[in-house]
Amino acid sequence: MKKRHSLSFLLAGLVAVAVILPSLLVILFSSGKEELAAGLPHEKAPKEVQEQPALDVAVFRSGTKKTETFPLEEYVAGVVAAEMPASFEKEALKAQALTARTFIIKQMMSGSKVNGQANVTDTVAHQVFKTKEELKQLWGKDFDWKSKKINEAVQETAGQVITYNGAPITASFFSTSNGYTENSEDYWNEPLPYLKSVASPWDESSPEYSTKQTMPLAEFERKLGISVNGKGEAGTITGRTEGKRIASVKIGGKEFSGREVREKLELPSSDFNWVLKSGDVIITTKGYGHGVGMSQYGANGMAKEGKNYKQIIAHYYQQTKIETAKNFVKETVTAKK
Repeated sequence: MKKRHSLSFLLAGLVAVAVILPSLLVILFSSGKEELAAGLPHEKAPKEVQEQPALDVAVFRSGTKKTETFPLEEYVAGVVAAEMPASFEKEALKAQALTARTFIIKQMMSGSKVNGQANVTDTVAHQVFKTKEELKQLWGKDFDWKSKKINEAVQETAGQVITYNGAPITASFFSTSNGYTENSEDYWNEPLPYLKSVASPWDESSPEYSTKQTMPLAEFERKLGISVNGKGEAGTITGRTEGKRIASVKIGGKEFSGREVREKLELPSSDFNWVLKSGDVIITTKGYGHGVGMSQYGANGMAKEGKNYKQIIAHYYQQTKIETAKNFVKETVTAKK
């Protein structure tokens, strides 16, 4: 009887091992990848998440005047949260994540430093960035759903950057177009083959698509350093860009570029017109921002029509590819040292 009981216990033990051991092995070998996927279910974690480079970004905080360090993807999430409304479609947020990641990888590869130690600031001089704690204060009760949505967009594109001829691009973006984006050379005097004017009709739904403001004539003249005589329209447009913005305009006997007028008068964009009325200048502007690269409201409009982030990137950044940032890690790490 003892032998039969021993045999039974042995068989029971073998069955238990056969059932439990595979589960233990699955847990053991999958836990690392799930942790790397920042909380995504293992079966949904994109390949890029598992291959993302382990980089830290040093950010000079404008508020405290100190440098803080953040993991790459945490930094990207903080930029997306600060630069694009969380209410936008996820595919638009994904496209924004690529622009943010591409910018910082390119910046780190350049070796440029802020105060000799930081890679970037947290301002528009580079990319606006906010921490989780800052976003909690900013978003209040909406923090959970907004951060979840943005983190998903970042995780689902983790490690991806936009390239042209094997190098990260200048991934410029802006809020709202006038219906077209701008050639880079028409605003920055730097021709880049992937930053060419394209149609962006989705922007008409943006609250920034058309704005009107009234400025006293005296202020208008002071800011431009001119004197306007006569009535009606003050100035003559002498040239337009391919993106339908002002290339050049003659005002009070002086020639200005559209960018000069925009900056001197602090206008939303360089697509403007005005009329004189009762000692005031009434200025109408179309679009918001420099107009070069990806329109954020355009990206959201494309996403609403069912386009994915890769299609959005391909539209606004011509002739580019999407590659993994790990291809540039060696150069980036070298630049950090």
